[in-house]
Amino acid sequence: MNPVPTRLRAFAALPFALALALHLTLLGVLADRLPEPLATHFGVDGRADGWTGLTPYALLGSALLLTLGAGWTVLVRRGALWGAWSTAGATGALMALLVRNNLDIADATQVVSPLVDLTVAAGAGGIAALVGWALTRLVPVDPELPGSQERTGETLPLGPSEVAGWSRGAGSHPMTVAGAVLAAAAPVAVLLAPWPVALVLAVAGALVLGLSRIRVTVDRRGLTLRPALAPWPRVRIPLAEVASASAREIDALAEFGGWGYRVRAHRTGMVLRSGEGLVVQRAGGREFAVTVSDARTAAALLNTLAERRGRV
Repeated sequence: MNPVPTRLRAFAALPFALALALHLTLLGVLADRLPEPLATHFGVDGRADGWTGLTPYALLGSALLLTLGAGWTVLVRRGALWGAWSTAGATGALMALLVRNNLDIADATQVVSPLVDLTVAAGAGGIAALVGWALTRLVPVDPELPGSQERTGETLPLGPSEVAGWSRGAGSHPMTVAGAVLAAAAPVAVLLAPWPVALVLAVAGALVLGLSRIRVTVDRRGLTLRPALAPWPRVRIPLAEVASASAREIDALAEFGGWGYRVRAHRTGMVLRSGEGLVVQRAGGREFAVTVSDARTAAALLNTLAERRGRV
């Protein structure tokens, strides 16, 4: 795995440092204009139904930003820097809006948080994402992975009675971070938003984390993909559908528009990162790709097994 440049880690930590500074500055400067306790949880109608003291809220908000910032700083990759900025932008905006809604309110039971605040926070996250994307240009491109050139038609020398299999784990740092962020945001949402929002965040976080790591297997059944921690859902391409297999460098954004299970006009893929990947040309003409290390060995074995089946 290529080392993460120090500059990239600094760029990932920066938006959370800015959000933390804004959070603490607003609370410090406006403390005498805020009710005690603050309204921090709101029902579906936007009216306050939960309250937190000023000091506990300052500590809770700071801990959230520090946790999210640490996660992104450790796990960030060049192509996901925009996600760190988007997360910090949306979270910081929600905290600032909460302070605004409590401002100059004598009775915190009267505080209202309009649903439009969620749209404003999403917009702030989008603008921050553009800043993060622009900063990506200042980060050196990762060195080319060994074996990144496309290799087609290679096979493994197996005897008529020999049996072979290949299996590797593959993971996505952006999806892991996104899942962790969603899961971590769920308990905070219990305090700051209606309970359905917390439920959606918890379920989404579990799903994203569950699919952030997969197991890729090549054997007599063909190519099989499944979550690393669960037997399903799974994707299988039987040997009968394999026309050829190759290994090449895959650009997640340029070729598939992002990460996860992706569907395009003539190609489908399980793309968890940019980098080395296994590409299968299917008998029907469509292409299937999965980003995984040691893809050259997987492609050679898949070609061998497919040829052997064709001779039977």
